[in-house]
Amino acid sequence: MYADEGLTALFHKLPVVAALMDADGCFITVSDAWVDCVGYSRDEIRGKTALNIATPETVTRIRQEHLPQLRRSGRLDNVPVEFITKSGEQVELFATTIVENDANGQFLHSLSVFTEPSDRARLERRYRMLYQDTPAMLHTIDADGRITAVTDHWLEKLGYRRDEVIGRPALAFLSEDSQREVVGEGITDILEYGDRKNVPRQLITKSGEVIDVLMSTRTERDEHDGVIRLLVASKDVTERNRSEAKLREAYDEIGRLKEELERERDYLREEIDVSMNFGRIVGESPALAAMLARIEAVASTPASVLIIGETGTGKELVAHAIHARSSRADGPLVKVNCASIPDELFESEFFGHVRGAFTGAHRDRVGRFQLADGGTIFLDEVGEIPIELQGKLLRVLQEREFERVGDDTTRSVDVRVIAATNRDLEKAVEAGEFREDLFYRISVFPVHVPPLRKRGNDVLQLAIHFLEHVCRDFGRPVPALTQKQADALGKYDWPGNIRELKNVIERAVILSGEGPLRLDLSLASAGLSPPGDEDLPISVQSVNRFITEAEMKIRQRDNIRAALEFANWRISGKKGAAELLGINPSTLTDRIKTFGLKKPG
Repeated sequence: MYADEGLTALFHKLPVVAALMDADGCFITVSDAWVDCVGYSRDEIRGKTALNIATPETVTRIRQEHLPQLRRSGRLDNVPVEFITKSGEQVELFATTIVENDANGQFLHSLSVFTEPSDRARLERRYRMLYQDTPAMLHTIDADGRITAVTDHWLEKLGYRRDEVIGRPALAFLSEDSQREVVGEGITDILEYGDRKNVPRQLITKSGEVIDVLMSTRTERDEHDGVIRLLVASKDVTERNRSEAKLREAYDEIGRLKEELERERDYLREEIDVSMNFGRIVGESPALAAMLARIEAVASTPASVLIIGETGTGKELVAHAIHARSSRADGPLVKVNCASIPDELFESEFFGHVRGAFTGAHRDRVGRFQLADGGTIFLDEVGEIPIELQGKLLRVLQEREFERVGDDTTRSVDVRVIAATNRDLEKAVEAGEFREDLFYRISVFPVHVPPLRKRGNDVLQLAIHFLEHVCRDFGRPVPALTQKQADALGKYDWPGNIRELKNVIERAVILSGEGPLRLDLSLASAGLSPPGDEDLPISVQSVNRFITEAEMKIRQRDNIRAALEFANWRISGKKGAAELLGINPSTLTDRIKTFGLKKPG
């Protein structure tokens, strides 16, 4: 109590509801108006605190809001309180409190003046209650930048209690980056001209988590245009931003994969162009003509093709030719060497995998079937696939669906299948080494590639073709091919077929230097001697200038057989062999008898 009794008596007579409290919040003395309002005498109330006579809601509010703000700012302005009078009635008041400290900053006492609420004050109190309960992230900042009110939803989002927030600077809850932005924009300017919409900021929760928000602010002013408070509404966009970030990552990944696919596509097209140019189907032999007729027959259809031939006969080239003549020519042609794929990587190579699906899967990978979508997949050496893995291939061929390794999503694919083998798959089926259902799936239309030894004069055409291209690539003049060398090439059996011929020519060019073609060095088994002055050169133009009568008959016989096979051995009628050859059916029948041709089986 004041030492000056005169001042104490004056305080008692103040025409306002007022109370003087010590450092512990206990009543020291109260005005007569306070006694009349609350009903307790000075002796009865002395030593008690406001918490002893307040309603439970007010007790909570005092502890969570009023005391934290009073400790931090040293004053309260028109905060709502509800006391229970001595008679048990409930009285609503607004308290304005100031703290007085001594010269050393030590707390002396606090003075509270209470006013009864007007209708407007009651509405404001009701508004304050609704404000706290509203399901939105709202907080209010005073002219000094301190938080004076927050909604329950704001507290829930950030994980704080109300008493941990009220009275603290609003900047304390922003991330360092957002604090720098606010300071850079000018705190005073923000408070003075605070009307803003959807400004991106970051809030830090009590646990240290970062929340992305969009803040909108509105400044409330007094009659003199002074700042009373800043109303702030925040919208949590953390999940949206994360989703957008993931979407951007997905788009980036799609873009990366697209670039990768485009690079692979360009590579594959370049590979096709080079292969079709350097290794184009060269020759005019009847055996080759029969094969080309089958290629033309099947290319425009969606049928699966099985290319059968010895190693080095050009089965891949045939696959290129079928794809290039199909309606899928603009799509990719993807080659898979089935013999070179380890068993444990079979599914990944064919169907792809997701990151983390197995050890070493550091990123998502597109499988060969997905890469070939809309085009053609060429399964080279299909007979080398282990039988325990053939069922996985059969499923995608039958259902046109697959799942990447480590992924549950079923993907559809539209590919045409061309397979190739140098094995007798029918014998492999009988031996239990190849699935019968897979064999019938891939061999809808078989194409036999003739070995080089059965292609007659094609050997010389191919040799000249390779000679020109190798010399062009090496930047050397094209040496002449002598008649002796041409005869040797024609007599050689070529167990390695076209691949061996190409290698022989390439070695000969390398060993020849700038001199004559040293075919004797690259094909020693043919018994050739080094070229001399007496050796007559042949020209490209003279290769097919004439053939013997016997060769002509062989060509005619093979040509008739090719037409019969193409027409399924139907002689007359629409698309019969006679129509294809442009001769009468009776003439064709006579020639069939002459050459002793018979339908297989």
